[in-house]
Amino acid sequence: MEQVNRGGVNRGGAAHRIQPLTLALMVCVVMDASLLGLPASPFPQRPPAPAPQANRQNRLFPAQELGLIEPPDRDQWQPPEQIMDDLNIAEGAMVADLGAGGGWFTIQLARRVAQNGVVYAEDVQAEMLDAIRRRAQRENLSNVRTVLGTANDPKLPYGLDAAIIVDGYHEMACAAKPSCDEPVALLRNVARALKPQGRLGIVDFFPGEGGPGPAPEVRVDPDAVIRAAAAAGLQLVKRRTIPPFQFQYLLVFGRVPGPRVSP
Repeated sequence: MEQVNRGGVNRGGAAHRIQPLTLALMVCVVMDASLLGLPASPFPQRPPAPAPQANRQNRLFPAQELGLIEPPDRDQWQPPEQIMDDLNIAEGAMVADLGAGGGWFTIQLARRVAQNGVVYAEDVQAEMLDAIRRRAQRENLSNVRTVLGTANDPKLPYGLDAAIIVDGYHEMACAAKPSCDEPVALLRNVARALKPQGRLGIVDFFPGEGGPGPAPEVRVDPDAVIRAAAAAGLQLVKRRTIPPFQFQYLLVFGRVPGPRVSP
């Protein structure tokens, strides 16, 4: 229903009749402003839209937030001894921790393999490797070697008895990339570094909102991991839920039988 003013004049019609006059006044203002060297538009300009923030899924985990992933109860819901047992990691073994972060699991591995073994702590951020070196020094562990890898190549030596990716698969698939894609090239390079009977373990949180882990959108479906590993020449040899709280899964892969592929 059209509104009517007190004098009985239709407001919509009045607005329609004054439109040409309004347009003429606007033109005059624009012309006069240009002659005075003022901005041509008689209306205030909108501020530019802020640049879109990077998708949280596509950022590298910042070194200054390492405390978030090393709570004091971590060894209760992610028991390192059980995980290392499933990977057959023994004293004297040569192992790798991929996406090692601040080195929490690196230290567990270094204690397990002892002085006759070696742990390659790999990460794509130099700040993380600095933190790991300081940590190993505080723990008096001389069997930790740090490796600066890339998104597609962890640059690991051949001959690994085991390698492990703990809570880092999603970052390897998404971080520092315009969109997420499965890290098949990275997994293929890990497979090349394994001994014929070597094992790769991947630990991550089940999809959903349970447990102390990350937001649901950064959790990884284990079936997606299995498909990517198969494309990289790895076969699933063990799949289990990590006790006691069952927030996480462990996938253990071995190399598909056949001759070693040169890097």
